[in-house]
This record gives sequence, C-alpha cells and structure tokens, in this order.
Amino acid sequence: MDFDAAFRAQLDDLKSEGNYRIFADLERVRGRFPKVRNHGMGPDEVTVWCSNDYLGMGQHPDVVSAMVEVTERCGTGSGGTRNISGTAHHHVGLERELADLHGKEGALLFSSGYVSNWAALSTLGSRLPGAVIFSDALNHASMIEGMRHSRAERVIWRHNDPADLDRALSLYGPGVPKIVAFESVYSMDGDIAPIAEILDVAEKHGAMTYLDEVHAVGMYGPRGGGVAEREGLMDRVTLIEGTLGKAFGCFGGYVAGSAALCDFIRSFASGFIFTTAIPPAVAAAAAAAVRHLKGSGMERARQRRQVARLRAGLDAHGIPHLDNPSHIIPVMIKDPVKCRMIADVLMEQHGIYVQPINYPTVPKGTERLRFTPGPLHTDADIDHLVQALNGLWRQCALARAVA
Repeated sequence: MDFDAAFRAQLDDLKSEGNYRIFADLERVRGRFPKVRNHGMGPDEVTVWCSNDYLGMGQHPDVVSAMVEVTERCGTGSGGTRNISGTAHHHVGLERELADLHGKEGALLFSSGYVSNWAALSTLGSRLPGAVIFSDALNHASMIEGMRHSRAERVIWRHNDPADLDRALSLYGPGVPKIVAFESVYSMDGDIAPIAEILDVAEKHGAMTYLDEVHAVGMYGPRGGGVAEREGLMDRVTLIEGTLGKAFGCFGGYVAGSAALCDFIRSFASGFIFTTAIPPAVAAAAAAAVRHLKGSGMERARQRRQVARLRAGLDAHGIPHLDNPSHIIPVMIKDPVKCRMIADVLMEQHGIYVQPINYPTVPKGTERLRFTPGPLHTDADIDHLVQALNGLWRQCALARAVA
C-alpha cells in the first residue's frame, strides 16, 4: 500500500473543504506581548488576538523570575515520572496552592489540561463499578476521550439544560454511581453553565460532579478560582479540573478535590502514573502565577474593560459576534474558506493574527474568528482591529451586492 498517497488524499480533502490548518510561525518576545515576531506571511511584528494566555501572565516578572531562578538552581527536566524520582518539592508546593485556590483538601498535577481530563474521567468511569457518566452535549474533546476510554455508560444531556439532566438522571436508580461532567465557560461560544442549577439536580440524585474550569481559572472569582468561586459554589463541586496553560500563563493541568479522590486518581490513572512530570521550573512559575492572581484583581479588571471595549466597537459597526457573558468573543463567519481568507488578510495587510476556528473544533457552518482581548491589549490595538474588520465587512457586503 502507498501510505503516503493515502495520507495526501485525505489532506487534499481537508484543503478542498477549507478545513486544512496552517500554523503561524511566531516568536513571543518578553515584555512585548501581545505583540510577537512573525516569521511567516505578513509584517515582521503582529498583534496576537487569539491567545489563551488570557491575562498575559506568561510575561509577568514574578512568573518569569520564578522559572529562571528554579531552572538555574534545579536544571531543566523533572527526571522521571512522579512515582520514579520525578516528584520535586515545587510540584508539592504547587498542588498545595491549587488545593487552597479551590478550597479543596488536595490537588494533583498533570502534564496538560487535556491529559488531566482524559486521565481523571477515564479512571473514575472505569474504577467505579457500574458508573454512568452524564455528559453535557458540548463538552471538550478531552472529556469525551476520557469517557470513551473508561468504557462506562455515557448519557448525553442537552447543553446547559438542568431539566434535561434531571430527566436523564431520573432513569437510573439510587444504587447506580452517577458522574455529572460539564464545563463552566465553553471556549467556542463563550457561554457559561448554570452551575447552581446543575448542582441542585446532581445532589437531588446523589451524583458526583466533575467541573471543567480550564477557561475560567484565574479569570473569575475574587482569587481567580473560577466561576464556581465567583458564585460561591466550590464546596458543592466534587472535582474541579483546571489548567496552568491559559490564564496562569504556564503549562500543565490539574484536578482538585477531596484527599481520597486525589489519591484515588494518583494511584490508578495511567495518564498520571506513566508520564514524565512537568519540569520543576514550570511548577514554580505556575505557583507564582497562582499566588499573584489570588491577591491581584487588576489583571481581571483590565481584561473585562478591554472585552467590553471590543464588543462595543463591533456593535457600533454591525459586525456580528455571539453575545455571551464571558471573555471570549466569537465573530461568526460561517464559511471555512471565507474564514481563512479574512484571517489571511488581517495578518498580511493589518498585522492582526487570529486563527480561523473550523471543523472539527466547531460544527460545519459555524466557522468563526475567536477573539480574546487581554489586559495588555491597548485601546489603540482594539480600535485598529475594529477598523480592519469593518473594512473587510464593507468589502464583503459590496461583493454580495454586486453578485
């Protein structure tokens, strides 16, 4: 068999559909974010508008200094799995910071947020005999993969619909272990779950709750504990899952819960047992970011201001974007080819980098540009983006009128 021909044929299909992904060749420069060096098409310097480093903590002096200092003192890698020589004092300290952030007895680090979801859900579903996992219809791919790997029965309930969850849970008796898995902030549409109502339903049926807060930790709540902290609900959530790679500006994922729950996952999750631990310097930097955002609301306040400014600018020019209560601003294009074209023009002619979001990340026909304004975007950056988008929208409208 000509394997390369088979690979190329499927890649050609992706390209013809407009769903082939092109990576921007960028170089972050300390102190310049969201400006970055561009080694690909377009100007030598561009402004990043789609980063998940939501608060710019990857540039914060305390975070950078912690990583540099621990690298110089300890070296680079961790040297092994957590079980075999890879547990550093910095991992233990970070887990304590995260447990405190969420008001839980314990926390457990993973190599990424994807792995923490995959490992935790697959372990819970496979090790609790007869467990049924009730999954929100729009849960992230990492959660879905974890559920699949667990081989537990999975029931999908309508997105953010506590009444449908109640209906689904009612079909199973009190002796069935039930796990309700959902997210707080959904990253593509930017909507936020009705957490209190979902917890009410789960508690009514004796179910444990698994809340993914990866797009919320650092961003919401008085100490950055997420939407559950903002709404005073953390104590009612069985397990909170988060990431260090978004608002905390570092790398890695984690879960937080009771001491028994964290020890259970530590002892049985293959995604934890058999993978190399994150470098101590990364753990130290993440701990510095978590500590800073526990005490500082400045970054969150500035970020909310810039989100409101961008939304107002888009509204003033009639540029369609999904209305939601979060920091994520999806501008709807609804065509993969046009989405790629607009992104290319923004990069090449205006020095604006935003990545097209297409299938399979979102359903076909809902392609979009996903903007994430941060505290380091200036008012001038926002005005430049709005004017560039407005010019493109006017061109598109004229083209439609001529056609």
